[in-house]
Amino acid sequence: MPLLIPAIVVVLLILVVGVVLLLPRTEQDPLMTRINEYATREEVASIEEIELSMSMADRIFVPFLRQLSNFVTRYTPQSSLERTARMLELAGSPRNMTAANFWVLRGGVTIFLGVFTFLVMMRFGAEPGKRFLYALGAAAAGFFLPIMFLQSMIDRRKQAIVKKFPDALDLMTICVDAGLIFDASMQKVHEKWDDPLAQEFGRVTYELQLGKSRRQALKDMSDRMDLSDVTSFVATILQAEQLGVSIGKVLRIQSEQMRIKRRQRAEEKAQQAPIKMLFPMIFLIFPAMFVVLLGPAILRVIRTDALRSVTGG
Repeated sequence: MPLLIPAIVVVLLILVVGVVLLLPRTEQDPLMTRINEYATREEVASIEEIELSMSMADRIFVPFLRQLSNFVTRYTPQSSLERTARMLELAGSPRNMTAANFWVLRGGVTIFLGVFTFLVMMRFGAEPGKRFLYALGAAAAGFFLPIMFLQSMIDRRKQAIVKKFPDALDLMTICVDAGLIFDASMQKVHEKWDDPLAQEFGRVTYELQLGKSRRQALKDMSDRMDLSDVTSFVATILQAEQLGVSIGKVLRIQSEQMRIKRRQRAEEKAQQAPIKMLFPMIFLIFPAMFVVLLGPAILRVIRTDALRSVTGG
């Protein structure tokens, strides 16, 4: 019991930190945002008044999380941070989360599941050895769950991009044939749809407006997606631009090839479906069918044997 109150406090603190990390955030400092707002109003206000006008999360928890992130950055291997940053980039930078913030969230989930499992086992009166064993298992699961969830986000994002890529190329082909340039066709895709591919196209056009070269912007987009289809498309566009080939013709050929690849992927998944359905049928569907079909017959046989044993026949 003496450990119960500190454990509950730790769990609540981790919950608050997790909620703040998962809230939608922007890259701009909240304090600077409030200062700029007061500057546009032309009102005289002190720094204390501006700070008090901010929300509790921005005044207390965001600086606390920033200190935790700095601590994680200082003591976590650089290779791990770089690998995590790469995975976050492939996942589309969810909620503008940095690698340090992800490691803070990962540690919070680990501690939360460990402490929560320990409290539950203590509530049910488990032995001390079992408490620590189950708590250790839950903490290990909490350490690996965030990275598994992040990998799932990466896979879903890649699948969404691959699925939408031929349609985006068709729209770009129509725009180029109508007289738009390549950059404007990408902007049209960004304006028409709201999906990972359209967001990447919008980011490319924004980088082009900031002065980045088209070659570098397209290569950066290919690195952020890490898909063979996008890599081949970018290489073809850059080569066509270098050789002076018509962009409209290249887009038309690329869209046809991507539609063929999408059809081939669908056929491949259709051929894999019977094999994937085999194990659920064997272990889930067939046993239920056997129970339904053979259950009455088995009960009748048991009842007949019982009657024979009673009658002595």
